[in-house]
Order: sequence, then C-alpha cells, then structure tokens
Amino acid sequence: MDSTAATSLATVWDEVFGSQPDPDTWVVVTTMVAALAVIVPHPVWRLSRNAITIAHEGGHGLVALLTGRSLSGIRLHSDTSGLTVSRGKPTGLGMILTAASGYTAPPLLGLGGAALLAAGHITALLWLATLLLVAMLVMIRNAYGALTVLVSGGTFVAVSWLAGPQVQAAFAYAVVWFLLLGGVRPAFELQAKRMRGGAGDSDADQLSRLTHVPAGVWLFLFHAVSLCSLIAGGTWLLDLRGA
Repeated sequence: MDSTAATSLATVWDEVFGSQPDPDTWVVVTTMVAALAVIVPHPVWRLSRNAITIAHEGGHGLVALLTGRSLSGIRLHSDTSGLTVSRGKPTGLGMILTAASGYTAPPLLGLGGAALLAAGHITALLWLATLLLVAMLVMIRNAYGALTVLVSGGTFVAVSWLAGPQVQAAFAYAVVWFLLLGGVRPAFELQAKRMRGGAGDSDADQLSRLTHVPAGVWLFLFHAVSLCSLIAGGTWLLDLRGA
C-alpha cells in the first residue's frame, strides 16, 4: 500500500513538475489569433476584460501582502472595474509598489507563463494558476467577484483534470497569449480616459500623489512593462530566439 501511494505521488510530481512536449506551431499561432479575437472587438472585450481585472486586482493584493500590508479584501464588479483594499502605512515603498502592481500584473503574469511554456511546463502553469485563483477567492468580498473567480478556477480545474495533453497545451497557450496581449490594452484605455479628463483617481494618479512624479511617467511605465512583456513573451511562445 505504501509503495503504491509513493508511486502515485511520484507520478503526480513528475506530471506537474516535469516537462511536456511543445505543441505544433499552428496551435501556438491559432491560440494567439483566438486571444486577439476576444481582445480587439469592443463588445467581446467588455466581457473578457473581467479576466484581466482578476489579474489586476490580484496583483494589487499579492504585492500588498508581500510588502507587509494587511489585505482587507478584493471586489470585482460587472463593469470590469475592481477594488483592492489593504491596510498599512498610507505612504512609503510598500504603498507605491502596491499601487504600481495593478496594470503591470497581467503582462508580467503573461511573461512568467510564457517562460514556463517555453520550458515545457504546461501542467505546472495550469496548477499554479489554479492555486493563485483559489488563494484570491479567499479574499473576494462580493458575490459577482466570487462567481467570476469560481468560474475561472473551475475552468482551470476542468482542463487540468479532464482534458488531454493537446487540449491542455492549447488552453495554456491561449491563456498566456490573452494575458500578454490583453495586458497592453488597459494602459491605452487609461491614457484615453485621462486625455478626456477622466480617471482622476486612477493608479497612475495615486502613484503621482505618492511619489510627486507626474502621472504620465507612471502611465509610460505601464506601457513599457506591457509592451516589453509582450515582445519577450511572444518571442518565447513563437520560439523565435534562435531564428
């Protein structure tokens, strides 16, 4: 019995932390196109943007905890806005990093995911994403947010346990492409709102008040992180490093 359990555990360990074969190039390109199809059209983006909001608010929450702040809760709303409330010193490095982590979280998560996929760790990416969603669910403080995270986490669980290797690979690549490509659009949306005189309490404006650095500089940082992540992550996914 003990040897059987040990063998099963070893099998699971190898499956999760081992490497899986890369999908065909057409799968990588098709998942990129599929990601663009739910990002570019505005009516579809209004729905798919919820996933970016999960990563955005999750980034705020994770960095708040890592910098020693107390995380009070996270709310996700049907208009794709969100709110993360943390307690601690209202100024200083911890607050600055927490405020800066929202717009940068989706592209950086996409970049990390691309690195895992480039190394062949498809299953590890799916399990890690599931764990992050479960951890976030604990901090959700409204019904819509809980439903959104539950649906997202349930999808990852279903694919991880029920789908075959090819479907898992396609799903993982689609998710990473979505984070990389979808992580670019919110900064441009914020820029457009600020040009119209709106979004006066955006992350960039909060950072400006915290650091006395113009909000436009922080907006430039959001653009730089998202575009650089897309270029680097896209290179890894398309395996262009040796081209």
